[in-house]
Amino acid sequence: MNLDLASKTAVVTGASRGIGLAAVRTLVAEGVAVAGAARTITPELKETGALAISADLSTAEGVAAFVDTARAELGGIDFLVNNVGAGDDVRLGGFLDTDDTQWARVFDLNLLSAVRASRAALPSLIERRGSIVNVSSINSRLPAAAPVAYSAAKAALAALGKSLAEEFGPQGVRVNTVSPGVVRTSIWEDPEGFGAKVAAANGAEHGAFLKQIPAAFNITTGRVTEAEEVASLIAFLLSDVAGNITGVDYVIDGGTVKSL
Repeated sequence: MNLDLASKTAVVTGASRGIGLAAVRTLVAEGVAVAGAARTITPELKETGALAISADLSTAEGVAAFVDTARAELGGIDFLVNNVGAGDDVRLGGFLDTDDTQWARVFDLNLLSAVRASRAALPSLIERRGSIVNVSSINSRLPAAAPVAYSAAKAALAALGKSLAEEFGPQGVRVNTVSPGVVRTSIWEDPEGFGAKVAAANGAEHGAFLKQIPAAFNITTGRVTEAEEVASLIAFLLSDVAGNITGVDYVIDGGTVKSL
């Protein structure tokens, strides 16, 4: 399928690894001029050929500076991918274990970064009749899933996408959401990352825990999702091939969520 994205421009947040990095690679391969932001610029992001910009996307100043720089360097913005989220500081635990500081941190990164980036990019997106894809999570549909603040923030992000789609659709801007389940990224595979913490909390060895995820999460396909698969869905939704799709939350989780 020809997505016809050559000559377009895109801004991707949380671009240094995982889904964000895969999205950058996919868009660059489609001929898109991409600006990617992350707090730490990785060699992998530099190697994509995208414009790599260091920014703290958990702050209003960091988001504004990034989008302003990207818009100036690219000459305008056709696409926005609000991918940044989670963070290495997401903690295990329930509601009573999550204080106000942690709530604020999680919402700043997972929700308000998208609010701020969308607000900054929308003038250009309206002018170019562009599109936005927000990366949420199946946790938004599984509110009992911990960490509680993360689940709540991702549910709010999905709701934000609906609202933006309704408000700016008449001006030619489409907004959709992608909600992955478990994706093969460093969040799960890093020996010091979130997945390792979950394994330890359940008394399991990390490697063995990773192998058990498909069964433990009742994933219908029997495997976790690859970051490149999520990136392909993002690219499709950004493109005019999906020109009459807006306000939709697409789950890509191998069948983890069983409800309608």
